Amino acid sequence: MKKWHWITLAILFLISLTLEFTYLSDYKSHWWNSVPAFYSLWGGLSAMVVIYGSSIIGKLFLLRKEKYYDH
Repeated sequence: MKKWHWITLAILFLISLTLEFTYLSDYKSHWWNSVPAFYSLWGGLSAMVVIYGSSIIGKLFLLRKEKYYDH
């Protein structure tokens, strides 16, 4: 990744943490709201699952061997 990608990612992460500790700090209706940085971690983990999961699915089911089209 390019340097500006990492900078943008870091800025978004800090904004997410700031909003979590200011906006959701008194919102205690769910257990996961008491876990620090839960939404940031959940979003990052979900993104990794989507990226790596789609890569695995693509390799297993979508890619064909070179002789697939030669009958």
